[in-house]
Amino acid sequence: MSKTALIIGVSGQDGSYLAQLLLYKGYTVFGTSRDSNGSPFSNLAKLGIKKNVQVLSTDPEDFRSVLVAIRKSAPDEIYFLAGQSSVGLSFELPAETIKSFTLGILNVLEACRMVEHKVRVYHAGSSEAFGDTKGEAATERTPFQPRSPYALAKASASWLVDNYREAYDLHACTGILFNHESPLRPERFVTQKIIQTAKRIGAGSKEKLELGNIAISRDWGWAPEYVEAMWSVLQQDIPEDYIIATGQTSSLQDFVELTFNSLNLNWQDHVIQNPELMRPTDLLISRADPSKSFRKLGWQAKSGLKEVVEAMLNGE
Repeated sequence: MSKTALIIGVSGQDGSYLAQLLLYKGYTVFGTSRDSNGSPFSNLAKLGIKKNVQVLSTDPEDFRSVLVAIRKSAPDEIYFLAGQSSVGLSFELPAETIKSFTLGILNVLEACRMVEHKVRVYHAGSSEAFGDTKGEAATERTPFQPRSPYALAKASASWLVDNYREAYDLHACTGILFNHESPLRPERFVTQKIIQTAKRIGAGSKEKLELGNIAISRDWGWAPEYVEAMWSVLQQDIPEDYIIATGQTSSLQDFVELTFNSLNLNWQDHVIQNPELMRPTDLLISRADPSKSFRKLGWQAKSGLKEVVEAMLNGE
């Protein structure tokens, strides 16, 4: 029998790729937006699946709205991918960021307690919740030590999922995703900013690429692969949390250098550091141990930094 999925936050990068994957697997897919009539769903349109996703107007921060969406869609699986997704912006909008994640997932979990059928819930966690691990690779047992409002919100939402799974026997899981990119990223994300600015410079633009701290290191993967892991998490008989990452860490300077080298440009001629782009607190190194995902899900990232940069430059 085909399954039904509800993706809360379907219009973003991950929501759109996940919708594409689930449709391919034969799911009936519902997706939410605060204003389904006014939202362009441009990412779904880019993937050619806009007409195949049934959209609902839903405010994740309003319990009644969430409950109505769940009762209308009657999903077997819910993927909660909504919330204010920029770490940098969270310093300017801390209250809004924290509320968007914690109240959103709380409403989903509470609604799932009330509906008549069993629902499996996936929550999109973040590596940012680990904070500074002193260069050690984070595992699912690594304590959260958030250092930004965004990270605090993600940590709090993950704790809510853990609590509801234990206290109410819900099939609820968190995928702790490390950085993952694609052409669907908006340009407010630093990776897309690098890619698009470098392409304009390669085409003749005289602009400079302004960045903050390029010494930071992250684990960068390919978003279309990561949604496969999200789906796999909910197919397990026992609900658990999983780290989703490549296991390879590179610096932002490496990302910049690879991008400009691919365009036959010397990055040092085109990049300047702007102190105003430095965050109040930032993680120097983010490192992951995704061995549990490989061992239990059979999932392993195929694309490393070089492949991610090339695919983003080509708009694939």
